[in-house]
Amino acid sequence: MNELLHGFADVLSAQNLLYAAIGVTIGTLVGVLPGIGPALTIALLLPVALKLDDPTGTLIMFAGIYAGAMYGGSTTSILLNTPGESASVATSIEGYQMALRGRARAALATAAIGSFVAGTISTILLTFIAGPVAKLAVSFRATDYFALAVLAMVAVTAMVGGSLIRGLMSLTFGLFLGLVGIDSLTGRARFTFGIPSLLDGVDIVIVIVGLFAIGETLYIASRMRDLPAEVAPLEPVRKGSFAWLSRSDWGRSWRPWLRGTALGFPFGALPSGGAEIPTFLSYTYEKRRSKNKEEFGKGAIEGVAGPEAANNASFSGVLVPLLTLGIPTSATAAVMLAAFNYFDVAAGPQLFEKSPALVWALIASLYIGNLMLLALNLPMIRVWVKVLQIPRPVLYAGILVFATLGVYAVSGNIIDVMIAYAIGLVAMFMRHLQFPIAPVILGVILGPMMETQFRRALLLADNDLTVFVRRPLTLILLLLAVAMIGLPHLPRLFARKRLAFGEED
Repeated sequence: MNELLHGFADVLSAQNLLYAAIGVTIGTLVGVLPGIGPALTIALLLPVALKLDDPTGTLIMFAGIYAGAMYGGSTTSILLNTPGESASVATSIEGYQMALRGRARAALATAAIGSFVAGTISTILLTFIAGPVAKLAVSFRATDYFALAVLAMVAVTAMVGGSLIRGLMSLTFGLFLGLVGIDSLTGRARFTFGIPSLLDGVDIVIVIVGLFAIGETLYIASRMRDLPAEVAPLEPVRKGSFAWLSRSDWGRSWRPWLRGTALGFPFGALPSGGAEIPTFLSYTYEKRRSKNKEEFGKGAIEGVAGPEAANNASFSGVLVPLLTLGIPTSATAAVMLAAFNYFDVAAGPQLFEKSPALVWALIASLYIGNLMLLALNLPMIRVWVKVLQIPRPVLYAGILVFATLGVYAVSGNIIDVMIAYAIGLVAMFMRHLQFPIAPVILGVILGPMMETQFRRALLLADNDLTVFVRRPLTLILLLLAVAMIGLPHLPRLFARKRLAFGEED
């Protein structure tokens, strides 16, 4: 508890409060804008942030962007029916219908307050869980880290997207990019194709900007005609409502907020990470147990409250494996891990011992950021509605210019800019062909670490491969990775079984 109090003392300095305010404001802004998520934003700001030479302030700002984008994503989902990220899809189902029925303010309010409730509770859980998990992770060996990296990559690959084959192909592309450069063991060049600038490998900033900034922008620009342009109107404030919610709305929202939090936090902490699964689970659960089932599909407030709480609770859950194990379980967490690495701060078990001031300041900033976000989202909703009216061509052209300048600023090499655009073009076609992007970035970041731990384990065991099955924890993690491959197919198998039993009857 003393560490957290010291963290608050650091965050409440004028400079770090400014970083937090900038982060949550930018995060809400990009969350509101269709198609621009936290991963893209942090990728754009990463080259700039590296020049700040302030790891604590920069990471506080990035955490604010991540949390703010989770908040802001509900605005575009409710008013435009255009989820900025897949985690906001469940919110748009009922939120947009509420807006069409003249209840946009109530939908936005339950999303904002639910996000605050979920963010605060999940941050409290993070505060008490992160330390013990980090102490446990100190006992991890090379084989455990190898198995954990395999589990994280396989789980994300299997759970995102609709095709395991496409996911594995995306992961292979990421592993290829991660292995470019000089082999640390043999000193030989790998996949450099005679280009001297590739001897040090492909800079992670270049990969991130190419995948998320350039690739995502080109993809959105290529389908701009398909995006809706009409924003649902905001109705006048109703008399007798508190924070735009009537007494009935409060009564129907507070339980879904708590249930969504209970779903979002543990799912965010799992290697299959992210908010897509808990948001849809929350929506399905609220739909099944609601006393107002007839409203679902027509604008049920529970269908907004639960998924939004799950969405924001998953953010704190994602930070558990990121801070304690150095394992990113979402694309945005992978970008944040790259920021840790750039500041020579090793996220993982040693983080709480070597950089306690940084990690506790980061956790304390989440409490402050939640308060800032609540203050931003409720009173300033008309400002965010105006943001939706920014001309799309101007917006996306600006992103491409900023991305180009950012890449060039990192190295001053035009070849790196060309590599970033090549990766961006590949990412654009991947999106069109429904190849998931998250496995690529996980392959780039976790691939080299997995290779290093694999070699270290074999070196210590005199090249005996049975070292990976002799240690119980390693074996369990590898078996879980195998199980994850088959997990997406279980619903189909159950459906076939039910159909077969039905035909027999």
